[in-house]
Amino acid sequence: MRVGVLTGGGDCPGLNAVIRAVTKSLIHHGQCEVLGIADGFEGLMGQQPRVQALDWEAVSGILHIGGTILGTSNTANPLKDAATLAQVQANVQALGLDVVVAIGGDGTMSLAHGVAQATGMQCIGVPKTIDNDIAYCERSFGFDTAVATATDALRRIESTANSHHRVMIVETMGRHAGWLALEAGLAGAADIILLPELDYDLQAIAQVCQAREQRQRYTIICMGEGAKQSGASQTVQARVETSPDPVRLGGVGHVLRQQLQPLINSEVRTTVLGHIQRGGDPTPYDRVLASRYGHKAAQLVLAGQFGQMVTLQNGQIGSVPIASVANTQRTVPLGHELLVMAQDIGISLGRSRSKQ
Repeated sequence: MRVGVLTGGGDCPGLNAVIRAVTKSLIHHGQCEVLGIADGFEGLMGQQPRVQALDWEAVSGILHIGGTILGTSNTANPLKDAATLAQVQANVQALGLDVVVAIGGDGTMSLAHGVAQATGMQCIGVPKTIDNDIAYCERSFGFDTAVATATDALRRIESTANSHHRVMIVETMGRHAGWLALEAGLAGAADIILLPELDYDLQAIAQVCQAREQRQRYTIICMGEGAKQSGASQTVQARVETSPDPVRLGGVGHVLRQQLQPLINSEVRTTVLGHIQRGGDPTPYDRVLASRYGHKAAQLVLAGQFGQMVTLQNGQIGSVPIASVANTQRTVPLGHELLVMAQDIGISLGRSRSKQ
């Protein structure tokens, strides 16, 4: 059996751990030939496919390394037109690929499902996202590392906020799902947490900051990039029309700073964490989780259970149809226990008490 492996979408700590686990498992148990596809689906879109052989030595020593040895792309769209799709199909056939293991987020899963439907290419999906927003998956690898990075930043920001008696806004990633801002905000002792799922009330935020000016004299606000004020739109940083998902969010922390500054006495500063959340070595938890996912992907390949995405539900590794994941997202439920806990321990969610 000849198996292709690709990493699509944004980079993420733990990708190399998946590549390592799926490759070594296939070689050890299935005597398979594994090919790494360069730069996500982009490696299959040209007249000449771009691949590299993945043997035991090629994937040794990469468990702890962040990023991906295969490269990635969040703009490659094999479904953009019929000619590109036909080229992908021809390349898959020319390479003799029996199945492609696609490692990525909701966008990559949607592309994999679309290509499989259009060309008959067999796929296995592995969930990757620091946003933790893939449907039917309670924990994607990369998320734990991103939470740790954002938490460390919040703790560092707190020391300077305390010293200068400032309101410090820390903007995390998270377009439509607030898991990263929520868990990092809780772990980093934020006073206010703002999520894409809950529109914020500017006056409610100002009241919290004003009250803290009389007590601790500083305030930490952790907000996801997809958060927005009630009645407003999300803050769009740019549009990349060639991408399957053209909207790039970012900068809402600066918007909030401008809105909030006239309402309080403290100086307001904003820090946008940006791509620092994607970089660096994966945490031990993510190294193990990514390895578990890669091993399960190999088992699905060897069993011929194509069209499935590896998942973690109720603490158990399993799989769900890629079709059920494509074009969906896992957001924070409004009654989630972490939201209830946050409010009970005095953290504001940026809303008036009656709406919390």
